[in-house]
Amino acid sequence: MTASQMMARCQPAAGLLLLLGLAGSVAAAEPMARMVALEEPGWPQFRGPRRDGLCTETGLLGEWPEGGPKLLWSASGLGRGYSAPIITRATLYITGDVGADLLIFAFDLDGRLKWKTTNGKAWKRQWRGSRASCTYAGGRLYHMNAHGRAVCLDPADGREIWTVNVLERFQGSTIQWGISECLLVDGGRVLVTPGGKKALMAALDTKTGATVWASEPLRFQRSRRFGGKVIDPPVADTDKAGYSPPILFEVGGRRLVAGCSARHFFCVEADSGKLLWTHKVVARWEVIGATPALWRDCVFFTVPDVYGGRMFRVHARPDKVSFEQLWETPVDNCHGALVCLGDRLYGAGYRRFRHWACIDAATGKVLYSKNDLVKGSVLHADGRLYALSETGDMLLLKPTDAGFETKGRFRITDRRRNDAWPHPVILDRRLYLRYHDTLFCYDVAQK
Repeated sequence: MTASQMMARCQPAAGLLLLLGLAGSVAAAEPMARMVALEEPGWPQFRGPRRDGLCTETGLLGEWPEGGPKLLWSASGLGRGYSAPIITRATLYITGDVGADLLIFAFDLDGRLKWKTTNGKAWKRQWRGSRASCTYAGGRLYHMNAHGRAVCLDPADGREIWTVNVLERFQGSTIQWGISECLLVDGGRVLVTPGGKKALMAALDTKTGATVWASEPLRFQRSRRFGGKVIDPPVADTDKAGYSPPILFEVGGRRLVAGCSARHFFCVEADSGKLLWTHKVVARWEVIGATPALWRDCVFFTVPDVYGGRMFRVHARPDKVSFEQLWETPVDNCHGALVCLGDRLYGAGYRRFRHWACIDAATGKVLYSKNDLVKGSVLHADGRLYALSETGDMLLLKPTDAGFETKGRFRITDRRRNDAWPHPVILDRRLYLRYHDTLFCYDVAQK
């Protein structure tokens, strides 16, 4: 089966949603939101076509043999990096810091190198390595490095078409652990979040890199310094970029972008960039790294440590958009994100909640948890959760009404550092996992 055929299966169908219990519990009059998919075959951006970590690809192994699924191939020489691969049109793209440079690699689906090119300098400060995944859209490849250098490439050979340093253009500044935004493409616009004095978020023309729109900067009264020390009296400040890739969704006839800056959740109008809503949060180290999740007409945000997670209902009318908080949870995901299946959220906590959890999306109640797996990233496919812990343990979990059933487990690295952070990817019944210098490709097809 081709990648294009498989992606047709990966589009959320009404029948599948009914099986997941979504439609049966929603009032007929309640407006429904939907994630806007990137109209490209395969896995063209971070966390998939809709940025939700969900693939409805079927025919996958329901249980792994001892030692894990069969390794088809591996590719080394990627350098240090935390970015996951994207895969589209028979090519896999991935980034890594090698020496002084950030490199973008293109491989065929057998792991053979097609080309490589640079996108500026490597990240040399704490937690060295490339951050963001690439995005493929409209016959072009987009990426932003840890220093805010956004680039548009020809995916055939890596030729640079245009580049913009978004921090310089919008008077932003480098954040503590480097810019990590996986670029969001919306039609003819590439969305960036510089968090600068000239714009919180901006849209660049996909063909030229010119500014299409720029939202207003997010100004606020800072009451705590980076690290949590109280500022008395508070001082005027402009919020910086966060670490979380934004999402694009539609609700009530509005096209909206939900994202996170250093100390706020926010929402902008996708077509104009108008800043519609902000919500200040407690983020001691100014790290909001988890991509928001969409449930019905609600958006779930989470912040590591004391703040935890919050679910907000989106009230979208022609003249106004507002957010209403429904509940909060101690599940404080850092950057592994959560997936939403039907009326449940699945994923890991961080320091406030140190387990993997199943959360009732309607109430925020933790229905059950798993305490023998450290925090990490999650992907869903074919009734299973693919849970990669930061220690390098890869688990296949079956979520049930009573708990998580482990259906397979293996390790992708023997190193003892807690930095196996790239998200898993599945396409054409192959599982892709990355640990710094090496990308692994496993056969997870049911025989």
